[in-house]
Amino acid sequence: MSKPIVAIVGRPNVGKSTLFNALAGEMISIVKDTPGVTRDRIYAEVSWLNRDFTLIDTGGIEPDSKDIILSQMREQAQIAIDTADVIVFLTDVRQGLVDSDSKVADMLRRSGKPVILVVNKVDSFEKFMPDVYEFYNLGIGDPIPISASSRLGIGDMLEEVTKHFPEGCGEEEEDDRPRIAIVGKPNVGKSSIVNKLLGKNRVIVSDIAGTTRDAIDTAIKHNGKEYIFIDTAGLRRKSKIKEELERYSIIRTVTAVERADVVLMVIDATEGVTEQDAKIAGIAHERGKGIIVVVNKWDAIEKHDKTMNEYEKEIRNTLAYMPYAEIMYVSAETGQRLNKLYDMIDMVMENQTLRVATGVLNEIMAEAVALQQPPSDKGKRLKLYYITQVSVKPPTFVIFVNDKELMHFSYTRYLENKIREAFGFRGTSLKFFIRERKEKEQ
Repeated sequence: MSKPIVAIVGRPNVGKSTLFNALAGEMISIVKDTPGVTRDRIYAEVSWLNRDFTLIDTGGIEPDSKDIILSQMREQAQIAIDTADVIVFLTDVRQGLVDSDSKVADMLRRSGKPVILVVNKVDSFEKFMPDVYEFYNLGIGDPIPISASSRLGIGDMLEEVTKHFPEGCGEEEEDDRPRIAIVGKPNVGKSSIVNKLLGKNRVIVSDIAGTTRDAIDTAIKHNGKEYIFIDTAGLRRKSKIKEELERYSIIRTVTAVERADVVLMVIDATEGVTEQDAKIAGIAHERGKGIIVVVNKWDAIEKHDKTMNEYEKEIRNTLAYMPYAEIMYVSAETGQRLNKLYDMIDMVMENQTLRVATGVLNEIMAEAVALQQPPSDKGKRLKLYYITQVSVKPPTFVIFVNDKELMHFSYTRYLENKIREAFGFRGTSLKFFIRERKEKEQ
């Protein structure tokens, strides 16, 4: 099962971001400068006493009008209700209990989701405890006093939060069926692709309403083999605050991607590849998943003999950070090439789990070093001692060198290309870790 999701909901200026940063520490997942990866620090992977969970910050625009603030809080609360396993409702002891707190508390109470009421800015328990008791009036349980900025009371809060995690959440499932997440912007045809695959095979093994995330898991049998498709379609609420929702659709995409082996990144052929597509693809790339770019509505494109090449060039340019991704041109409407998807998924799965013998890897590395000398700096040259593969999904390699600083990114990329020339690894990213080993250790 995927990790539990914890959402922080509350009025502007109650300290949501401070609490988010206090919990996330250095573990904020997508803040790297990978092109196309979202910089919105709206979620982070957090670990506390061996319990891992995904934390969502529902901070957002802070309009002036109180009505807008309330409607926006409701919107955020609704998204948290739809998405999260546990909701942290953050209030502010210094501002006291206000009307919009009560209105949002009503929504949260009716949701049936576990809600932890947290009162922030309690820098001194002695001084502020009488004011904390006022929050019992919200009727959603015992208020937990904390100070996000001074890191006070956070352990007590997390203890309460983790009590509500679903049974077995975050544990690996004993299920070796390939899991395929279908992601992409709204209206690119994600559901149509699943429906077409289902209609053709007429074998719907099970329709599991996929956990609390609204994603639907559908098992489809093809040539005697079962595949689980995780469809993130239908994850849109009609809303005036479109941007806000776009940010949250990314959260839902993250949870689907986490559970998948292979990600089908669906693009609308009539629109071309967009910045939002690049953001979504970046999530799968960061997490080392197998990636197939599925260009849907290909039948709606007027073609000449160079159309496919031009289109591929455009995709490769926008998704330049993942040149290994496979590309397929399909039509959910006509069913064109959809059956070939299974062969592509099987091939990418095979590459995700491919292991290369250490001896062979070191031969490739020695040959690469002979062809192109490693970089040097101030008279000191990089020496590569040894390479070995340490894991799969994605294939991960460790290279032992004399000086990590000399191992330039471009030389790692050069070695990656040599390994790909020998073994393909189509459709999957490769991860490299560089370790230092002193010469006398040889």
